[in-house]
Amino acid sequence: MARSKTMIFFSQLRRTPSTNQSATLVPPTRITRSRRKAVAGDKRLQKKLALLLPGHNEELIIASTIRSAIAAGQSKHDIYVVSDGSTDNTHSVATALLGESHVLSVEHSGKAGAIKKALEHFDIVSQYRWVHVADADSIFGSNYFRIYRRKLNHKKYAVAVGFVQSLRGNWISTYRAATYAYSQHVNRRVQSKFNMISVFPGPITCFRTDILKDLDFEANSLTEDFDITLQVHRKKLGKVLFIPQAVNYTQDPQTYRDFCKQNFRWQRGFFQGVKKHRIGTKLQPIDISLNIQMLQAVLYLLQMFILMPYLIITNHNWMYLPVALTADFILTGTITLASSVVIKRWNLFGTMPYFYLLRWTEIAIFVTAFVEVMILKRFQVVAHGWSTAGRRYQVSAEALKDVAGA
Repeated sequence: MARSKTMIFFSQLRRTPSTNQSATLVPPTRITRSRRKAVAGDKRLQKKLALLLPGHNEELIIASTIRSAIAAGQSKHDIYVVSDGSTDNTHSVATALLGESHVLSVEHSGKAGAIKKALEHFDIVSQYRWVHVADADSIFGSNYFRIYRRKLNHKKYAVAVGFVQSLRGNWISTYRAATYAYSQHVNRRVQSKFNMISVFPGPITCFRTDILKDLDFEANSLTEDFDITLQVHRKKLGKVLFIPQAVNYTQDPQTYRDFCKQNFRWQRGFFQGVKKHRIGTKLQPIDISLNIQMLQAVLYLLQMFILMPYLIITNHNWMYLPVALTADFILTGTITLASSVVIKRWNLFGTMPYFYLLRWTEIAIFVTAFVEVMILKRFQVVAHGWSTAGRRYQVSAEALKDVAGA
């Protein structure tokens, strides 16, 4: 009996070239000047979309990422990989799929530094109208790039972002799937309407190449994608398009420890950006968007730790607490159930037993990061690096179940 399309898709993603070669640093092989001039004058080529995959020690996932991009409509001739100081087989695995001319290994520079070197080395600005930068643990939905190409309009937009979702996995992945669904289907749609999208996520962002010269990819930040987001808004480089139909699936931390570690990096990077770009001192849409986000967190904390104790003490009635917690549980459960329906993952409601553990962990980290960066003035100088250690794993057919149906 012939295998189904879904199983064929799984098998294609799971095959990895067998190699024992270690990643090596290769010297740049730049495009010749005559080639550059020819490309620059070819308007047809300038309208193409490049995919750039920066990574560090990605041998477990990079083959699946590349194959999913091809299956999603991206020609392998327009896919480029930059391996940033990898000590595993990232370079050789990528080369086996794309060829030596489409893979670059550089000395350890950090993600932003690697992107900058790759843009120059592959001469992407001259060859392409758009460049999509994606994390090397991305698994693209089956029509991702076909959808993207239909939506891109260089006359209207400077940046486009898709929809990031979690690969199926353990309890942390399920929690993330629920929070991603709500935050993007609700918050990001509103932000998109008013051109105030607050972050260009690493796995799903596409830039019009003519704005790259105005961006500092070597910004001193723990979260380069957030810093780049604020640069685009502050410099008024153009509108941002949200494409919710273009879904990219990403790997999430597999342990509570790594979950906390990732959140600390995100929140410290968030407040670095808020401080550096003086969020709240101007009336740009991005200031309004981020102020609303921070205000929501502050109001929730005030409600739980000031208003609630005040009502209990002044009224001598402890019933306020169970009533408030029950109301919050019902609201959270309704949102989670709605998210399950929207993304067709019916196990999301099962996150409720541990939902509050992870949510309060995030809130505690948010407050801690605020104190560290804004008050204690820590993390002012950042060593550029990667946070992939311990988080990469080979994807299974079950993890890819949503991808095949995307």
